Amino acid sequence: MNDPSFAHFRKRLYALLAAFGLAVTAHAQAPLPDLQRAEQAVMQAQDADADHYAPDLIATARQALVQAQAAAASRSRADQRQAVAVAQRAAADADLARMRSEQAKADADLQQRRDEIAALRQRLGMAAEATP
Repeated sequence: MNDPSFAHFRKRLYALLAAFGLAVTAHAQAPLPDLQRAEQAVMQAQDADADHYAPDLIATARQALVQAQAAAASRSRADQRQAVAVAQRAAADADLARMRSEQAKADADLQQRRDEIAALRQRLGMAAEATP
């Protein structure tokens, strides 16, 4: 009597359930692309000295990023959908903070160049008057 044993089916079933559980867990922990984009935008704004030139905007972006991360970590689908919208808002605020910071830096550089030109013109004007 060579009756087939069903024990090997249980082992396969357990392995399948374990693999499915790991796949679901890995999928749930995978960060949303919008959340990653928001994190990158906040970091770029920080690198552009937004804390100095646009402190309100970067603070708003950071706060929205924290909210998006909390919503993404939630098991509720409604919270996860909300995480996408909040992450997009955080990215937009961070991008605006970075652009304002870069604009302020460019304006400061422009003013410095104008001051240098005015100083050079003044020296040249004085030098021209001294040598008639």
